Amino acid sequence: MILSDDQQMLREAAAGFLSEKAPVSALRALRDKGEDKGFDPDLWQEMAQMGWAGIIVPEDAGGAEFGLVGGGLIAMEMGRHLTASPFFSTAIVAASGVSAFGNDAQKSDLLPAIAAGELLMALAVDEGRKHAPAKTAMVAHRSGNGFSLSGAKTFVVDGAQADKLIVAARTGGDAGEQNGITLFIVDANAKGVSRTAKAMVDSRASAEIHFDAVDVEADAVLGRVDAGWEPLSHMLNAGRAILSAEMSGSAATAFAMALDYLAQRKQFGTNLSAFQALQHRAAHLHTEIAMAEAASFAALAALDARAEDAPRKTAVAKAKASQVSLLAAQEGLQMHGGMGMTDAFDIGFYLKRAKVAGELFGDASFHGEALARDLGF
Repeated sequence: MILSDDQQMLREAAAGFLSEKAPVSALRALRDKGEDKGFDPDLWQEMAQMGWAGIIVPEDAGGAEFGLVGGGLIAMEMGRHLTASPFFSTAIVAASGVSAFGNDAQKSDLLPAIAAGELLMALAVDEGRKHAPAKTAMVAHRSGNGFSLSGAKTFVVDGAQADKLIVAARTGGDAGEQNGITLFIVDANAKGVSRTAKAMVDSRASAEIHFDAVDVEADAVLGRVDAGWEPLSHMLNAGRAILSAEMSGSAATAFAMALDYLAQRKQFGTNLSAFQALQHRAAHLHTEIAMAEAASFAALAALDARAEDAPRKTAVAKAKASQVSLLAAQEGLQMHGGMGMTDAFDIGFYLKRAKVAGELFGDASFHGEALARDLGF
């Protein structure tokens, strides 16, 4: 992808900042502390001061309005360093939904706070072990001038730390249908909301959240009643494309770590990098990473342009990046030999992140099936 001068500056600034302030060792330290926050709040404030919290927020709301491509450049560098932050959940997923579908009051109330790093938000959509937004079964009954929400959500990224939640609930239709879903902006500390922090295998934070007759006003609806599928898809696709960029970055670094190890490690008096079989595997992985990066930024650009084929390109990007990031981490682990299985080497962190990021918002099989349906197969 050819970057503009501003985009190149953004990428270089992100690379420099993250290599200094948020290397893999910082993630290791968070894990070893055993805290359930999953990120460093002080580091997030520094990111907000750099404009990252408002990277896609309009300028008139205090944001940088750099678009999803700009967000992808940051996410790719975060992937290289496995940086833990609420960038994905708040600055991308929530901000994209509020910016595109929020009413005037929601935009003026939420977007400046997001851009300033003062507000954390999370999307609560999945209810089972796998990503299946259409299977939303949580109910929202009419109650007075608003609604009463009851049900449970799982794997809510940064859900335990969020100040507000965007919750998908069913106001009509049956589980499995796209129609009848409504999105609600809910105070995370409202009466009836109970949250249980769940550290994921990659040491990031998620939450299991239960809603017991949680009352919300009618103005808490994001978008329109019974028509939440469109804003939900909009947010999910933004998140999927950003995850694709992040996974491309993590794959590139896992690959670089493997090459570095091969150049240093000797067998029979010869560097491992001289063995043709390993060279072939490395060449194959190099081309796969390049394709994943290209697919990711094609999706981000299409989403920014609101192109008709943006959902299709996003499905391709998420499926490809999920496969490639896992392949890069697995190949890196194998090329490190038995040493790669030890905690002394960082390559294991990349494998764990690849597994989690690949599952979030749909794995390769989910998007492959979605793409096949879209193409009429």
